[in-house]
Amino acid sequence: MSLDNTAIQEIRAQFPILSQKINESQLIYLDNAATTHNPQAVIDASVRYYSELNSNIHRGAHYLSRESTAAHEAARETIAKQLNAPHSHEVIFTSGTTESINLVATTLGLSGKIKSGDRVLISALEHHSNIVPWQMLCEQTGATLDIIPITDAGEWDLTNLDTLLTERTKLVAVNHVSNALGTINPIEKLISKAKHHGALTLIDGAQSAAHMNVDVQSLGCDFYVFSGHKCYAPTGIGILWGCEKILNELPPYKGGGEMIKQVTFEKTTYNELPFKYEAGTPNIEGAIALAAAFDWINGIGLANIAAHEHHLLELATSAIQEIEGVKIYGTSENKAAVLSFNIAGIHHYDLGTLMDQMGVAVRTGHHCCQPLMARFGIQGTVRASFAVYNTEEDVTALINAIKKAKMMLS
Repeated sequence: MSLDNTAIQEIRAQFPILSQKINESQLIYLDNAATTHNPQAVIDASVRYYSELNSNIHRGAHYLSRESTAAHEAARETIAKQLNAPHSHEVIFTSGTTESINLVATTLGLSGKIKSGDRVLISALEHHSNIVPWQMLCEQTGATLDIIPITDAGEWDLTNLDTLLTERTKLVAVNHVSNALGTINPIEKLISKAKHHGALTLIDGAQSAAHMNVDVQSLGCDFYVFSGHKCYAPTGIGILWGCEKILNELPPYKGGGEMIKQVTFEKTTYNELPFKYEAGTPNIEGAIALAAAFDWINGIGLANIAAHEHHLLELATSAIQEIEGVKIYGTSENKAAVLSFNIAGIHHYDLGTLMDQMGVAVRTGHHCCQPLMARFGIQGTVRASFAVYNTEEDVTALINAIKKAKMMLS
């Protein structure tokens, strides 16, 4: 399927939310790195669940419970196939990337796999969700947190990697794609290096799962995490994929129903994967809708989506560079469709607020990356991020809104 203008308009028509107007202007939604919208196929999957299936899973003998269970577990199979996971029981449903990372951080600490004197390696490009849980783990265990610095282009500076990644490094946790700058990181190289030193690896795929092929077996990582709401699915659903051997070695994360085999007042034995990590009633509808979202994505093709988004990024980057006073943050040649920038003398929040009044939705602030902003000596940026339903006309509207807001604020 070639994503020409006709194809994009057909895709766009599948998103009811995009037809609305903001302050009498047509909505131009360019905040996709924060949350993508749901196509009608995903909305229909959610509605069908509540209209036809709504029932608790795994524990019921009646028809609705059986059907809900089958749909939920079929969703797990879909996600496993999407990631090329060796086993579907390695796919753990969570509330999102943040919970997935916290699950790994907590259980690594409880298991004793991270202890005093050990080191955890992250990068200066990380979202707070891939910083704070590791800080907490280090504080609790006496381990040390090390940071891969970045260049002015927003790329990892691996000059001193041999100093940072040693036999004492027990975990490397980095993002696949920077949410703030769009940098696509060379994770394969880092994973290989980490494996050589015996370190575990966790990849934050929140910004990659909906934009590129992810093959966990090819990557060789130990954990891969992402959120549904950045993949055209609802909020409140996420994925932790983990290597079966390692997940079996880690203790439970939460206690309650489903994650048990046998409970007495004297002793509880725990369930097998994946249920060991899915205490309580899960977000059944969210899992089903996430699977529907990947079915929809694959119907278009990840390569087609990536090519279209890259085209929009190139258009927007070229056009914005013509505006006097603009500084782009994140200039790697290998980028996802994220354009982060400031205009000299204008606060990013003021610029974003005026653009919103023109119907153009962008994100302003530090993007949950305060250490990264500090690296560049700024408090935040304006960030435009593209999805498959965005158009060349959206890029034109973005540039026109920037120019008009700049004129009003100068």
